[in-house]
Amino acid sequence: MALLRDGQVSEDIYTDVSGLDEIPPSGAIIISLKQWQTLRDLLATRDEPLGIVLRSDQKPDLIASDLRHFSVIALDFPVFRDGRAYSYARLLRRMGWDGELRAVGEVLLEQLHYMHRVGFNSFLVKDDDATEAWETACADFTVWYQPAADDRDTVIEKRHSR
Repeated sequence: MALLRDGQVSEDIYTDVSGLDEIPPSGAIIISLKQWQTLRDLLATRDEPLGIVLRSDQKPDLIASDLRHFSVIALDFPVFRDGRAYSYARLLRRMGWDGELRAVGEVLLEQLHYMHRVGFNSFLVKDDDATEAWETACADFTVWYQPAADDRDTVIEKRHSR
């Protein structure tokens, strides 16, 4: 697995402990919603980076008032045809989340462009050459018809700016 963050292969400092019964006392971790709800008071006082992963059946509204506690929010794509995380990414950006928004699970090359458009800025990918996958995804389209979280100019805006 490779972590693509802002178009570059990056070191992943986080350990995903979302499936564990015990949370390590130190280190940057990613937890589950259930762990957050159960251990919120303890986890909120950690001095190290804390992330949370939301499954596709867990809406961002469940953590809306707690966003300040997280340094990364990971949204799970359990299968490629489950697109709820696209909507959740857009909702989180509208809620004001400006931190790392990570796509995890079934993250496919063909989806990177669309994921980025709705607000994802990091991706956990299985591709052997993650940088090439990112460059391919970015080169797929050169004009856009609708505005999105990436704030690129649409065709209409480009036409009117001439």
